[in-house]
Amino acid sequence: MYSSNYSLGVNLFFDLNKKLAKLISSHKDYELKISETHHTEKLDKPSGTAITIAEDIINNSKYLSWTFEKNNTSEIEIESLRKANVPGTHSVTYSSEIDSIEIKHSAHNRKGFALGAVVAAEWIIDKKGVFNMSDVIKDPNLNF
Repeated sequence: MYSSNYSLGVNLFFDLNKKLAKLISSHKDYELKISETHHTEKLDKPSGTAITIAEDIINNSKYLSWTFEKNNTSEIEIESLRKANVPGTHSVTYSSEIDSIEIKHSAHNRKGFALGAVVAAEWIIDKKGVFNMSDVIKDPNLNF
């Protein structure tokens, strides 16, 4: 079982992000930015979750890579912020001259990460192979 984030909500967000990237990929007027905010003790920038978000967009759109500073239209800018007492917030914003579309996930505490890990551990019992959280949340028998 592998995931860059075990939160059930974040993994639903990942699926929504992929769908939005596909939907908007033919609309060239929109520019994209990813923003992630975590507690000040988090040392990595960007977070693994932000990288997963960017990679999912790259696999479903015109973008070729991600960067900390937007240099051209084929790169996704990732803004990484560190603030006290923030368990994790991730947003994807598509902006054009006329409007913006944003999806956002905000963790209120760390319980969701632990719950997702327990759900994944219970789900994988008696299964063989390599799985990720997408397999878990797509299981029609799973109620969370």
